[in-house]
Amino acid sequence: MQGPQLDAGQALARLREGNRRFVDHVVSLEALLSHARREDHARAQRPFAAILGCSDSRAPAEFVFDQGLGDLFVIRVAGNIAAPSQIGSVEFAVARFGIRLVVVLGHSNCGAIQSTLEAVDHPQDVSPALHAIVDRIMPALDDIAHAHGHDHGDDDASGHRAREAVRANVRYTTARLRADSTYLDRMCHEQGLSIVGADYDLSSGVVDFFHAVP
Repeated sequence: MQGPQLDAGQALARLREGNRRFVDHVVSLEALLSHARREDHARAQRPFAAILGCSDSRAPAEFVFDQGLGDLFVIRVAGNIAAPSQIGSVEFAVARFGIRLVVVLGHSNCGAIQSTLEAVDHPQDVSPALHAIVDRIMPALDDIAHAHGHDHGDDDASGHRAREAVRANVRYTTARLRADSTYLDRMCHEQGLSIVGADYDLSSGVVDFFHAVP
């Protein structure tokens, strides 16, 4: 039986502890045993945090934070964007489960970010469905595009630009969650909800909580 819901600081500490285990190649017994409690989870769920992450196959939040069934409410979409359906999903998690921590999780070598940078450098026709993603990332990269100009093939400069773009997009998404949802903004002001940004490094496994951390 789970106890009271965690506040934002407690939930963040639990995610950090889980990520440390993941980096050290350790899987908690609690996460393993959660699979044996499928029937309990089928009746109810009580996740302690919501993660708005990318669909990239290398960035599953449950693994990255070493959590089990029922621990995280995960929304995944290419580029971890905040379109209406994602905002609604976050609102649902906060309202239904009393979650007080929402993490926007970007990651290194993000294909959606790369596609957007390519569209900045070399505008071209893409499918309307892909535009729905790229067009939501594009405003986040305005400053980076102007500061760095076009990518001329310098690997170091290109890598730095991509890392900056990932973080800029995370910051933009966290801002959009509050700007486009009066409910989430009110919960932040009145009920202790925290919406934070994080960057997951695919190579090291480390998650850096770098934006709006309580």
